[in-house]
Amino acid sequence: MSDKEIEQEIQSKGLNAPRITPADIEANIIAETCFTAAEGGIGAYRTHGDVYQGDGQIHHESLGLLTICVLVLRNGFTVTGESACASPENFDEELGRKIARQNAVQKIWPLMGYQLRSRLAEEATFGASS
Repeated sequence: MSDKEIEQEIQSKGLNAPRITPADIEANIIAETCFTAAEGGIGAYRTHGDVYQGDGQIHHESLGLLTICVLVLRNGFTVTGESACASPENFDEELGRKIARQNAVQKIWPLMGYQLRSRLAEEATFGASS
């Protein structure tokens, strides 16, 4: 079940207490980038001269099968998501980016849930005027 389907069910059941919605998650993302580990390795090599293989190679074909998505949240915190395929023949750049982003977004839910729960607890303890 997708986040949108869950949100529709929550709304259809009239569950209107404070909660985090998919729209809240998306609104909290201020920047994102996706790249393969091979692309990241090339950037590291250019920046730091890192060499990943003893024979001087900076690239292993498997690095091109790992997609990484980095999301930057409003407060500057970052979360990452990854997507990898076992068979090179199954690699699809667009699909890898979508899956990596989805995996990163899943890490935001508990962070924002904790933030909301803390705010609700504080309001219950000190009143909404604090």
